[in-house]
Amino acid sequence: MQTLPQPVTPTVRTEVHVMFFDTDCAAVVHNMAYLRFIETARTYLAEQLGMGLAEMAKSSLFPVVARTEIDYKKPAVLGDKLVIKGWLESFDRSRFWCGFEIRREGDDALIVRSRQMLALVQMPAGRPVRLPSEWQESYPHLMRSAGGQTVG
Repeated sequence: MQTLPQPVTPTVRTEVHVMFFDTDCAAVVHNMAYLRFIETARTYLAEQLGMGLAEMAKSSLFPVVARTEIDYKKPAVLGDKLVIKGWLESFDRSRFWCGFEIRREGDDALIVRSRQMLALVQMPAGRPVRLPSEWQESYPHLMRSAGGQTVG
């Protein structure tokens, strides 16, 4: 019996050490700091998808966040070491979803679960553009139909 290769899903893993400026007066991570942690992971994920910072600056084509869903599960505190995992969740012709989890290193506690919907926007006009056709070839298991269901 031949084993079929597993489909490739772009993923990223980053780490952060919670600093004083990430916290409120009770030494608990401020809700906006989690979005900054996610932004860093998403930037590295975009690089894997062919949208590196230098390329974006040259082309003026940017992935723009259109929606963020975030669930705060447990608080992280000053001094915690956090692991942020991100992945390409799904896409259609003009937008894509990325998923994220933030966990505390050590006890692996789930701190935050989030997903974001993004679109590629050509600046300065601010017009959305279709996603690269290579995505359909590289990640067919993540492609969504017009009705929103994953095709692969």
